[in-house]
Amino acid sequence: MPKLNVLIAGCTGYIGIELVKLLIKHKRVTIKYLCGSSSIGKKISNFDNTIKKKLPKIIKFDKSKLKEVDVIFTALPNGEAQKISKYLLKNNILIDIAADFRLTANEYFKWYKIKHKAPISIKKSIYLLPELNDKDLSKYQIIACPGCYPTSILLPLKPLIEKKMINFSNIVIDSKSGYSGAGRGVHKKYYKKNLNESLSAYGLNNHRHNPEIEKELNKSANKKIYFDFTPHLTPMFRGILTTIYVDIKKNMNKDKVFKYLKNYYKNQPFIKIMKDSFLSTNDVINTNFCNISVCNSKNKNKLIILSSIDNLIKGGSGQAIQNMNKKFNFPVKMGLI
Repeated sequence: MPKLNVLIAGCTGYIGIELVKLLIKHKRVTIKYLCGSSSIGKKISNFDNTIKKKLPKIIKFDKSKLKEVDVIFTALPNGEAQKISKYLLKNNILIDIAADFRLTANEYFKWYKIKHKAPISIKKSIYLLPELNDKDLSKYQIIACPGCYPTSILLPLKPLIEKKMINFSNIVIDSKSGYSGAGRGVHKKYYKKNLNESLSAYGLNNHRHNPEIEKELNKSANKKIYFDFTPHLTPMFRGILTTIYVDIKKNMNKDKVFKYLKNYYKNQPFIKIMKDSFLSTNDVINTNFCNISVCNSKNKNKLIILSSIDNLIKGGSGQAIQNMNKKFNFPVKMGLI
């Protein structure tokens, strides 16, 4: 069967590297072009010596290359995929791993302080968390991949909110991420601090993933959801562990919530639902899995829900490939297991 020709823009970032390593194994993909800005002319193996396959050298993005590719993956700083979206040809599919198409133009400006350069492209896009969206993808040319924190939060919460199993207020979300989630620039930003010995909270009321989480939860509830979200940067390279505290309805308990989530995700191979399991990021590192555990709180009317993902794969490159598989009706696991 014919293969898709793929262009990866932003191939040398942490997520870009993971994307290359996964796509090399994908049976229906040929990596046609690798694009970067500060690494032109270099080999991708210079950035990760585990990449042994011979691949094209890194070039500067040129819109003329779009004639030769089917899929464009953008793992670029926010604002850059918008520019590329203006040049898309009819046969191109753009899969963006940044935030350029997750919000409306007004929301984007509010949270990112950048005027959106391609608001028309937003209308051609779909926000796609693959396990939670069964819409017809044929009419969408752009796929917006969820952020890493929202992925770890929405997968356990959205089904419970849709089913009205928990109260819509007093939801407390505590997420801890490896520092790779901040990109390669994290080393410059924290150059006076030891990332391997420091734990820090940040973005307490203004983290850019807040509107994404709020938008999706409100959509599930068909009303406003009230939650507090606190992200942390931890002394580990990759992985996210999210702890969610919820008030359950009077007729609900841990067993009912567990059974519902277990049934809800029974046909989703990358979601594992557990009960009373104290999750570790070690169990999901280098995989596209999301592990979810439902636990009792010391308070009878509360539950504690844990989720763990690899921020670079399920929260980035792996989810992008999963979305490509969904768009082109490939087997869901292709290139990921």
